[in-house]
Amino acid sequence: MPGRAPRVVVIGGGPGGYEAALVASQLGAETTVVERAGMGGSTVLTDVVPSKTLISVAEVMNSAAEAEELGLRFPGSDGDPETKEPITVDLGRVNARVRKLAEAQSADIERRLAAEGVRVLRGSGALDGTERVAVELSDGGSEVLDADITLVSTGSSPREMDSARPDGERILTWKQLYQLESIPERLVVVGSGVTGAEFASAYDALGSDVVLVSSRDRVLPGQDGDAAEVIEEVFRRRGMELMGRSRAKAARREGDGVVVTLEDGREVRGSHCLMAVGSVPNTVGIGLEEAGVQLSESGHVEVDRVSRTSARGVYAAGDCTGVLPLASVAAMQGRTAMWHALGDAVSPLRLRKVSANIFTAPEIATVGWTQEQVESGEVDGEVLMLPLAGNARAKMLGIRDGFVKLFASTGSGRVLGGVVCAPRASELIFPVALAVEHGLTVDQVAHAFTVYPSLSGSVAEAARRLHVAT
Repeated sequence: MPGRAPRVVVIGGGPGGYEAALVASQLGAETTVVERAGMGGSTVLTDVVPSKTLISVAEVMNSAAEAEELGLRFPGSDGDPETKEPITVDLGRVNARVRKLAEAQSADIERRLAAEGVRVLRGSGALDGTERVAVELSDGGSEVLDADITLVSTGSSPREMDSARPDGERILTWKQLYQLESIPERLVVVGSGVTGAEFASAYDALGSDVVLVSSRDRVLPGQDGDAAEVIEEVFRRRGMELMGRSRAKAARREGDGVVVTLEDGREVRGSHCLMAVGSVPNTVGIGLEEAGVQLSESGHVEVDRVSRTSARGVYAAGDCTGVLPLASVAAMQGRTAMWHALGDAVSPLRLRKVSANIFTAPEIATVGWTQEQVESGEVDGEVLMLPLAGNARAKMLGIRDGFVKLFASTGSGRVLGGVVCAPRASELIFPVALAVEHGLTVDQVAHAFTVYPSLSGSVAEAARRLHVAT
C-alpha cells in the first residue's frame, strides 16, 4: 500500500467492530464501519447494556426485599393493609429507561468514531471477494468499498425453534423483552444457561412468578459446580420453580397465555415464555465462504489467536467467531486484528486470563483455570473455598450466600484462577484477575493490605490459607 493509507472496512459496529475501527484510525488507516442497526450493535442496543440495566433494577428490588433483616421497614412489610408490596415496578418506565440508555450509549460511540475520523455507513455489508465490501444502504442504494483489510464482526442472533417461534408479545427472545409494558404474571424461561439464568433471576426479583425449564441436571451447566449450587438454592428459596431434566419441545400461544410442551408430554403454562436456547452466528449470506473464509460446522468464523481467518486480509471478531461470547473478548479480538494487520506490536489472545461474570443474584465471576481442570490433573494445583458467611462485612450487609475460591499451583503457590460467588462479584474478581495476569503467588496476594471490613478481605484470607510454610 505504498503512497496511500491502508483502507480498512469493518462489517458490524459492535464492540469488536468499533474498537477495531478506533485502533485502525489511530494507526493511520482510512476506516469505514458498516452497521445496519446502530453503533454498538446488539451488545449495546438489545443485549448486554439493556440486560444489565434491567438487572440493576432487579438488584435494587433484591436489596429492598432483604432489607427487613437489617432492621428496615417499608409500608406493607409488616402487614400494612394500605399496600400489599413494599415496592412495585413500573416495567413500562423501566424498559423506556433501558432503551433510552442503550440509544444514548450508541450515540456516544458514533460521536467518538466521528471524532476519530471513522466513516460510518448505515446498512448491511457483504464480502465481494477479499478486497471489496458491497454495502446495501439502509436508506436505499448501494456502495462498493475497496478494502485492503476487512474485519467481520457481525455478532449472533437468538436461536429459534421451529416449534416455538417468537411473536414478540407472549413468546419472546431476550431481544424482545424490552418492549414489555407490565411484569409477566408467570414467566416460563426455557434454557438454564447464562442468559436464561440471568433473566430468570431478574424477573423473579421484579415480581414475576418464574418457572425455569432446564434440559440439564442443574442450572448453569458448564459453570463452577459450587456456584451453580448456590444459585439453585437461592432461586428455590425465593420461590422460583426449577424443572431439571425437562427438555422443551414446543411453545404455543393459548388465549392470553402460553403453553410450553416438554418432550415427555408434560405442559407448563404461563403468561409469557422466554426462549433462551442459545444463539447462532450471523454469518449466512455475507459472502464469507465465497471469499475463502473457513466456517465451522456451527457456522462460526474460524480464526487464529490474532483474529486472522483463512482468507488473506480478512479478520473476524466477536460472537460470529464463537471464541468466547463476551463483549470484552470481542473488543480485544477487534483491537488485536488491527494491531496485527497494520503492523503494530501485538500479543496473541490469551483466553486463560479472561474474566467473565454471570449477572444472577448473587453474581458468579471467574478467571483462569477451573476446579474441574485442577481435579482432573490437567493442571497441578490446590483448591481453597472460603464461604462469605464468615466475612464481617458480609454479616453487616446481610449476605448469607456465596464464597471466594482460589486455585494455586502446587509448590510455587502461583495463582491459577478463582471463582467469586457474591453480590458484585464482577468487581471482586479483579484482584484475582490481576494475580492471574501477572503470575502472582498466593503469598504476594496475602501480603497486600485490604480494608477491614471488606468483602475483598476474603480474597486475601483465601490466599493466606493457601500458604505453605517453608
